Amino acid sequence: MSSFLFSLLRLTIFLLIFHSKLCFPSKQTLLLPLKIQTVRRVSSPTATTSKLPFHHNVSLTVSLRVGSPPQNVTMVLDTGSELSWLHCNKSQNVNSFFNPLASSSYSTIPCSSSVCTTRTRDLPIPASCDSKKLCHVSISYADLTSIEGKLATETMSMGSLTKPGFIFGCMDSGISTSSDEDSRTTGLMGMNLGSLSFVTQMGFPKFSYCISGFDSSGVLIFGDVKLSWLKPLNYTPMVKMSKPLPYFDRVAYSVQLEGIKVGSKLLNLPKSYFVPDHTGAGQTMVDSGTQFTFLMGPVYSALRNEFLQQTKGILRVLDDPNFVFQGAMDLCYLVESTRRNLPELPVVSLLFTGAQISVSGPRLLYQVPGMVKGGIETFVIGHHHQQNVWMEFDLAKSRVGFTEFRCDIASKKLGIGV
Repeated sequence: MSSFLFSLLRLTIFLLIFHSKLCFPSKQTLLLPLKIQTVRRVSSPTATTSKLPFHHNVSLTVSLRVGSPPQNVTMVLDTGSELSWLHCNKSQNVNSFFNPLASSSYSTIPCSSSVCTTRTRDLPIPASCDSKKLCHVSISYADLTSIEGKLATETMSMGSLTKPGFIFGCMDSGISTSSDEDSRTTGLMGMNLGSLSFVTQMGFPKFSYCISGFDSSGVLIFGDVKLSWLKPLNYTPMVKMSKPLPYFDRVAYSVQLEGIKVGSKLLNLPKSYFVPDHTGAGQTMVDSGTQFTFLMGPVYSALRNEFLQQTKGILRVLDDPNFVFQGAMDLCYLVESTRRNLPELPVVSLLFTGAQISVSGPRLLYQVPGMVKGGIETFVIGHHHQQNVWMEFDLAKSRVGFTEFRCDIASKKLGIGV
């Protein structure tokens, strides 16, 4: 009899399904398909509200219009990054790209500009001068990919809202992929607290999104909107750090993780395990650009052991010490392929200051075609475990809000869809 295989990723939190394997991992209206210094105040907040549908597969993608005349682009929504960028050269691995030569509003930024010398201060790699004395930027990511190109300005459009002089990266090398999904993506929308991020430049004091767990849709809202049908949100304050530390991202959406429950049992871990150390390692970031949720070593081990204990007799562990899927998943289960439904599994709850996210049922499981490897020095709450949770990022009040909600219903109530 054939069987399904379940396994556990080294640094993430929850069970995943991939092909025949199920794993517990150890990271105004628009129609669009779909990672701390003291938090800066948002200058000149706009009263306009934009509602955008998005699409999610391995990433969350939204569609916008850029340039004059406007070109349609598709961007990955990433709350863990600052600089928004677009592919500006067509390659064999990238089908969707932005053509700056076809836009009358496109302009490069010289390296002598204050935009290049000052506003790029929060980027992980300092900006530099290229051979033409233009501002050169290079971005690297946790999965060891990188991309580089020129800093430029362009007109960004969302519905009736138009933003001239928007600063972005016009990238001409790096990040190539054979993925059909990624090849259709023009670029990335950086959404963190940095001065160059999309939400900062557009002047919105708040944004929200909701990712459906029932289909590949979601909704993104820029600005403040009152929704009578939405349950009250529970808020947790953003963590601020007054001085620079080597492993603390001061423009990330950092929150304080205080504990984890498996079922009704609180893991017996000291509070110090969840607090950044003297280097800044150990912060907790809410990151829509990372698919899964990552935990650091001791916390992951405690969760893994407790989940094993509570699923003993419910799931059959794969007894193969040599099997580590993709170098990342180290705990695997076998389930007969003829079984229609999995048994009821314990709920995993992440406890924050003033709020929590509980993951159960379909959100505890995921079908994985592949897995990214790489070490991290932070806790990361990825977008897979944000499904059917209304996520609000309140920049004006320096807080993040959560409430559980059927996100496919939210899209219907807002009258938008992919």
